[in-house]
Amino acid sequence: METILAVTRGDFAAYVNGLFTVYIILIFLRVLMSWIPRLPENRAIQAVAGFIRETTDPYLNLFRRFLPPVGGGGMALDLSPVVGVILLLVAQQVVVALVRG
Repeated sequence: METILAVTRGDFAAYVNGLFTVYIILIFLRVLMSWIPRLPENRAIQAVAGFIRETTDPYLNLFRRFLPPVGGGGMALDLSPVVGVILLLVAQQVVVALVRG
């Protein structure tokens, strides 16, 4: 018996929506990592942290060029994740709506 896999526009829209959601979660994890000055010296934790940094920093660096940290000293607040997540949420709504048709 042969099964035919049909991918509908709704299925693809759900997949695209999921990709946006995963990337937003990675940005939130990156913010949480910035609150922990020293991560444990565990290879698995370092590998996950490296993956999160390498995945999110290029996107966040786009905003860091134009948004300097707010405040001074060691308590400077980086607003790039806030702007990045807001733009991703807007893009998510637009792209998913376009894919759905």
